[in-house]
Amino acid sequence: MRNEYQKSSALQEQEASTSNGAKASSCLGHIPPRREDVLEAATFGAMLALERRRAQRSRQPFVLILLDASEIEKERRGTAFSEQLTAVVSGAIRESDIIGWYRQDEVLAVIFTEISASGECAISEVLYAKICKALRENLEFGVASKLVISVHLFPESGDRDRTHRVVDSKLYPDISGEPANRKSSMILKRGMDIVGSVALLIILSPVLAAIAAAIKLTSKGPVIFKQDRLGQHGKSFACLKFRTMFVDNDPKIHREYVQNFIAGTVKEGEPSETESVVYKIKDDPRITPVGRILRRMSLDELPQFWNVMRNEMSLVGPRPPLSYEFEAYDLWHRRRVLEVKPGVTGLWQVMGRSRTSFDEMVRMDLRYCQRWSLWLDLKILLATPLAVFKGSGAY
Repeated sequence: MRNEYQKSSALQEQEASTSNGAKASSCLGHIPPRREDVLEAATFGAMLALERRRAQRSRQPFVLILLDASEIEKERRGTAFSEQLTAVVSGAIRESDIIGWYRQDEVLAVIFTEISASGECAISEVLYAKICKALRENLEFGVASKLVISVHLFPESGDRDRTHRVVDSKLYPDISGEPANRKSSMILKRGMDIVGSVALLIILSPVLAAIAAAIKLTSKGPVIFKQDRLGQHGKSFACLKFRTMFVDNDPKIHREYVQNFIAGTVKEGEPSETESVVYKIKDDPRITPVGRILRRMSLDELPQFWNVMRNEMSLVGPRPPLSYEFEAYDLWHRRRVLEVKPGVTGLWQVMGRSRTSFDEMVRMDLRYCQRWSLWLDLKILLATPLAVFKGSGAY
């Protein structure tokens, strides 16, 4: 692991500076002087968002290390402790790294920039070990042992255990926290979701019963199909749909198609200039005759009103992706599962559906996230019945 780390000249410089700092501290018998560029929480959050955008463009990862002091007694976490902690951590990092408060005077953070793109896990472990060593050498054992240190790599690794999440919310404090000026609007949105979903389930109950009977009488298998999807912040949930496919079908067909479509390598025969490659497979052999009708009219999505009631979805928002779709996402695509809860309908459904390219679909979702308001939700809800009736772009 250390051999991979030593390949990076920038990190070699960090190793040397840390070693020298530790020696100086040991010889002088005091903690290294505190850096003057320790950022306040608001500024550090802005820098973290800026670093994410930079990494998305450069494809060069960075490491965020958080030092949570909340377990330490409050009376011991005064100005002297904050200065001591920042001084110790400052002595273990390079001048090019960014240090600041993730949560003011409670959680200190460091962004290790410009790390090697190869061997990220090994580098993360080395950086973690260096911080721990500096804390052990310069802080009292009782204090150092109560600091909770966590390591976060951007972009996130898909194989990490995140409690059913594929997105590390610690890397997105500007998104994961709801702004105070939107809290009242979000409460109203949640109220609209509850009232709307309950009302629609009651009003459409005869339709739901008829669809369930048609599915049961025409093909073997359950009426409701449960599928793991990714909600806000990448949290997994069971998305409900009326079953539209034959049982025991091969999901590999859709997986390969969607991954190729996101990558822009799908070709649908020889489309004319006015045609576009669609997001869903045309003439999918796995779909039942009843399922084809349900999909064209989007009636297979009606059970998702129950997901709305469970607060896993909203009436309006981006569609929740499958995990293998998310794996094929470019870094900038991931924002569509971060900022708002997924929805039963959304801007893409009423404006583009499967007629648009994947990048354009994501841009529509991001446009919705940026311009979200109750009025926009209402306009999308009112436009949804006409889009469903036309059935354009639905397969």
